[in-house]
Amino acid sequence: MEKQTIRPKHSGSKQLFENPILERLSRTHIAIPVTLFFLTGMVLLYFAFSFAVLDNLVILTLFLIGFFGFTFIEYWVHRSIYHIEPTTEARSKFQYIAHGVHHEYPKDKSRLAMPPVIAVLVVALLFSISYFALREYAFAFFPGFIWGYASYLLVHYCVHAYPPPKNYFKMLWVNHAVHHYKDGNAVFGVSSPIWDYVFGTMDTMDKNKVQENL
Repeated sequence: MEKQTIRPKHSGSKQLFENPILERLSRTHIAIPVTLFFLTGMVLLYFAFSFAVLDNLVILTLFLIGFFGFTFIEYWVHRSIYHIEPTTEARSKFQYIAHGVHHEYPKDKSRLAMPPVIAVLVVALLFSISYFALREYAFAFFPGFIWGYASYLLVHYCVHAYPPPKNYFKMLWVNHAVHHYKDGNAVFGVSSPIWDYVFGTMDTMDKNKVQENL
């Protein structure tokens, strides 16, 4: 992958579209997608417990698999799609709109999550794929997956909007600061660093220097 060349600004925002409707649709308050995802998961879980012929232990197991499975999807999408090599003008434009603008303005709270319209379409598509592959088991698996997504959004929002806590979770702030301010080709996991260790993309620098800037 090419090195991240987008220089971060510590404040402000940027207009992506001249059309005011498109520009408005490119932004969202974090509460909208998080609420949407949690409610979707609750409805599907209710259906799994009330109507699907599934044992409670099976539901719990599939839920946990879905929740943990999202951490890999989070890592893979961030690394392979959001940081796609800008080898053509079209790829460069896609990368910037999808993720590059966030690297340029990491403190812009209105672009810390997928816009609601796109989020609804993505959720519908992902559930359709899950149902096609798993049938009624999807009603137990997908809530875990979508709650994993909602949890990631909350973590991502917190590490950009609030100072780091003085406990174990501070590492999430430090890891994401490395990704934004030192090396855009390292530390792709936001809610969990596990896949960075698995695939060798965890930065090995002295992170104490990064902590001083948080």
